[in-house]
Amino acid sequence: MRLSSVFLVVLFGLATVSQASSADAQAAHTSTESDSARKVVNKVVPVYPAMARSMNLAGTVKLEALVLTNGTVKSIQVRGGNPLLAQAAQNAVREWKWAKSDHDSTELLEFRFTP
Repeated sequence: MRLSSVFLVVLFGLATVSQASSADAQAAHTSTESDSARKVVNKVVPVYPAMARSMNLAGTVKLEALVLTNGTVKSIQVRGGNPLLAQAAQNAVREWKWAKSDHDSTELLEFRFTP
């Protein structure tokens, strides 16, 4: 009986992990708005936090990123949204790369998280 209980727990864990992996790819929808119309060369999708998923937390996060001339992010300011979701969005945006430019730009980003 104990072996079957362990088997069920492992099976449930595998099902949860596979469900979480597929949900991460669809957890956040991104839109960008900026005066510069600077093209994003590399986007990293935010990982939907496990705690937020367990709380069935959804919402929109607004960020303002200062992008240097070489296309890397210098700083990020949270302009709205749940702090737990905002942290996930910030972590992803730190990895983003924009096209090179003659000047720094401010990029407005919006992420919609759905469980």
